Amino acid sequence: MGRRSEISRKTHETDIRLSLELDGSGTSTVETGIGFFDHMLTLLARHGLFDLDVHADGDLQVDGHHTVEDVGICLGLALADALGEKEGIRRYGSVALPMEETLVTVAVDLSGRAWFVQRVSYPTEKIGEFDTQLVEVFWQAVAANSRINLHQLLHHGDNSHHIAEALFKGTARALREAVSMDPRQQGIPSSKGSL
Repeated sequence: MGRRSEISRKTHETDIRLSLELDGSGTSTVETGIGFFDHMLTLLARHGLFDLDVHADGDLQVDGHHTVEDVGICLGLALADALGEKEGIRRYGSVALPMEETLVTVAVDLSGRAWFVQRVSYPTEKIGEFDTQLVEVFWQAVAANSRINLHQLLHHGDNSHHIAEALFKGTARALREAVSMDPRQQGIPSSKGSL
């Protein structure tokens, strides 16, 4: 169906090229210079069945914050662009996703209005060299720039890696449902007539 977008964004802190195909097969090429983040983005593509290419050069000599946030900005912009007028989509998606000892719930509404709620805490401040707080930074940027409602809740979990991974997989699965086409849906799924 060709719901695809390409975003390029260059600042004094980062230089990012990102492409997103909503109706893909889950393939990805991800190069951000941050190993754990690359792993999470690869999981996002795989579980969302999105085709995703991300090439980011950032000021990693400072830390990973700018790179992670700016990739989130680009992904949010690409998601909004690829969705277009949102005709025929399911609009809502949600999942309860277990990962070992961890359980998260993620819900999304492709509403055209940005809202982000994350109720998550991590037992450690780092996953390897990756700051756990950057997971929230990333998803906040995605939600704001795609203008969606995104809620992420941690019910329980003791391993920071599992918690972060469950959030990425869960959000991918919720988005996969929300962006999918509903054969019964005629036009835009809103009584307002636009999203």
